Amino acid sequence: MFGYVEQLDGAPEAAMRDEGDVVLVGWSMGGSSALRLAVAFPEKIRGLVLLAATARMMKAPDWAGMSERRLAALELGLKLTRGEGFSALPEGAPNPYAMDGDERLSRGLDYLRETDVRKDLVDLRASGRLRCPVFVFQSERDGIVRRENADFLRSVFPGAAVEIVPGCEHALPVFIPSRIDAAVAAIHEGRSFWYN
Repeated sequence: MFGYVEQLDGAPEAAMRDEGDVVLVGWSMGGSSALRLAVAFPEKIRGLVLLAATARMMKAPDWAGMSERRLAALELGLKLTRGEGFSALPEGAPNPYAMDGDERLSRGLDYLRETDVRKDLVDLRASGRLRCPVFVFQSERDGIVRRENADFLRSVFPGAAVEIVPGCEHALPVFIPSRIDAAVAAIHEGRSFWYN
């Protein structure tokens, strides 16, 4: 498991160089990291489980991403609260937004602004090098990673199981842990998986 800072410091890439046959589970920024790893190490990946994952976080003329205004609001909220009480986290649930300094927050925001692996993913699809099950979970009302991201991932991974989750915002791991577990188990057991 790699947290926010480890992702920024390249720990997932270092681990992938030493490991093989892995199932990548990535949420939000971790989903972007999982997509980067899929591009860099397709032969080592046994399966992908992507939760509110995006190839590009920020809005562009041809992309339904987050606006700079929304990112600035996210930054302010994180600086003021360090994530406490964010996204209606259930009592006792770990705070996935906890940050431990403005420098790391700044690095994370730069990552969100700059990351764009759309072309790399299209090239990966064309190469046929990634041959594993892909599961995509996306909230229908996510204000950070827009629903249209799931459509792009479906186009890049045409055989992917894609579920649009009703009624929750960005914190999918908090709201659908059993579905995530079922996707990972399906990959390990080599069976098909779909939620209606």
